[in-house]
Amino acid sequence: MERNTRFVNVKTIHRTYRFELRPAQDQKVLLDKHFGCVRFVYNHFLNERKVQYQVNKKSDNYYAQAKTLTELKKQEETVWLKEVNSQTLQFALRSLDTAYLNFFRGNSKFPRFKSRKRKNSFTVPQHTKLEDGKIQVPKFKEGIKCIVHREVKGEVGKMTFSKTPAGRYFVSILTEEQYQPKEKTGAVCGVDLGLKDFAITSDGIKFKNNRYTKKYERDLAKAQKHLSRKQNGSNTFERQKRKVAKIHEKISNTRQDVLHKVSHQLVSDYDIIALEDLNVKGMMSNRKLSKHIADASWGTFVRFLEYKADWNDKQVIKINRFYPSSKTCNVCGWINQNLNLSVREWTCKNGHVLDRDLNAAKNILKEGLKIISSGTGDYTGGDSNKTSFEKHKFVKPEAHLSLANG
Repeated sequence: MERNTRFVNVKTIHRTYRFELRPAQDQKVLLDKHFGCVRFVYNHFLNERKVQYQVNKKSDNYYAQAKTLTELKKQEETVWLKEVNSQTLQFALRSLDTAYLNFFRGNSKFPRFKSRKRKNSFTVPQHTKLEDGKIQVPKFKEGIKCIVHREVKGEVGKMTFSKTPAGRYFVSILTEEQYQPKEKTGAVCGVDLGLKDFAITSDGIKFKNNRYTKKYERDLAKAQKHLSRKQNGSNTFERQKRKVAKIHEKISNTRQDVLHKVSHQLVSDYDIIALEDLNVKGMMSNRKLSKHIADASWGTFVRFLEYKADWNDKQVIKINRFYPSSKTCNVCGWINQNLNLSVREWTCKNGHVLDRDLNAAKNILKEGLKIISSGTGDYTGGDSNKTSFEKHKFVKPEAHLSLANG
């Protein structure tokens, strides 16, 4: 009799749920006040750090600035900071401190000042609750109505509130929950990302490129044309601006939904997934392809794939972006140095007929498995230790060009 192993590998994960809010008018005012105060605190102390560094070549850390914030709230000209949740202001300082540390560690660019024109947000780190379809947080006397479209499992933690350019309010709820990883399938695959097809696996499964922006291009152009005819700053201008933002949101939401579905399917079907470590930022410098590359959102897709693989003890292996996956025959290993970029199917010197993308996916899988066996690659998930190969600044020429044709 087989032992029931269904719940043996349950693990603790952190999952974020995002729901739209339906705040009352007075709640909108208070939410907007939180956005403004958090933006003010972040910008004020970022400027303070910049000035201190210019003068003394060093600046205050989080703890020193937290003391200054307490004094700032006592001053007459900034006493209005007391009207919002104090923990959200402290969290803004934490975020600034993290941004500074990431910059000096070489992990990100120098922190930028926050603008009200971009997406506004603030985080409540403690004393949060989701109950009967309402969000309960400090400073709000009544719960904020929330459109809960899926069950929230586990313990509710910090909540991040945001307002989009289209004027919609959302809450992102971080939870800690018990998760049952998907069953192992024993299957492995290589994935070739492109523009003609979004992705093709080494066993021939194709995921079409939905070209999200193109789908709404006409509506977007029409809305932007109407916006250009409005007087900047007028009520009609602001209304039309929100209409344009709504179309952009629709494009983004559609894209994210598809990327989640594709990454979910791959993690469900395969235990090991190999793909190229593409330099998306470098590819964006190609003006002819930048719009299509941005629309495909490979970077977002890989992030989705990696965290889903990590949850399910699966592996995502990234192979060197300079590996000639399209030019190498997956059967005999012969390399076609003269492969033309417009050629979708070619024959190697030994007579093997090859589909360009499928051939690339098969070679990516081979290289990925080689990396696992040698322990000299970059991979996510499972019980493997992470090591990384040399990081290159430039994309192999083949990568740029093969993408032009998918």
